[in-house]
Amino acid sequence: MSQMPREPEAFSEAVVRLLRTKFPEQHVELAGVMDLVIEGRHLTLSNLFRMVQCAPSQGLEIVQDYLTRIVEGDVLASAPMPLSIARGRIMPRIQPNTLFEHLDREQVAHTPWVNDTSIVYVIDLPQMTVSITLEQVIQWGLDICEIEEQARRNITSYVRSVEVKMVESAEGGRVAILSLQDGYDAARLLMDSLYEKLAPRLRGDFYVAAPARDIFLAISAGPEDFLARVQARVDRDYQRLPYPITNDLFVVTRDGVAGTACAA
Repeated sequence: MSQMPREPEAFSEAVVRLLRTKFPEQHVELAGVMDLVIEGRHLTLSNLFRMVQCAPSQGLEIVQDYLTRIVEGDVLASAPMPLSIARGRIMPRIQPNTLFEHLDREQVAHTPWVNDTSIVYVIDLPQMTVSITLEQVIQWGLDICEIEEQARRNITSYVRSVEVKMVESAEGGRVAILSLQDGYDAARLLMDSLYEKLAPRLRGDFYVAAPARDIFLAISAGPEDFLARVQARVDRDYQRLPYPITNDLFVVTRDGVAGTACAA
């Protein structure tokens, strides 16, 4: 059987059973529905649940792979990594501020951002990413501003030639789709070269939708009917996809990125 229960409570209990079977040395318990505690650390299961809902026939395999990466990631996170090795692997991720309902804001290396999100910093490894803690930043002799600068440099140069697919609607609106499915699609909103690359093709200032980690849509600033259709799709993706970020649009100008609520 490769399917997982479709009800959140039964799903959570099944994950606990799998974890105790695969990693019996780990202390695991449920603090509530979709709230797992591994060795005293809270882990929300909502992203894993959404991943399984998107591919239910592969549910068991998805859960087992996810749990393996989580446990191995915890082991790596506890081992110090020299800055000389980590520097080129420091990457940004845009996360909703609801992240801090399960993580201590004072321990996570992050920068508050727009649209009720934060930029969280990770070390990119071949099979997983490991979150950077403020303790690590201090051990490296750096500050958050230096971590952010390095992360932005790395995301800009991560893939030097990013292919952008352009789509034009019947109303005359344009969408630039960037999809590498490498875990950093939404984070490419932070690339230094973003405006120069896309503004000529989107006729000036534009919006970016990043409803989830693996979605990046750059959108022309009109017409209104076109924007309404795009917003409806963004709302749906935000509700159903794993690793949701925000259903608010980002405004990209030559001067930088703002949130739609701020711009309004």
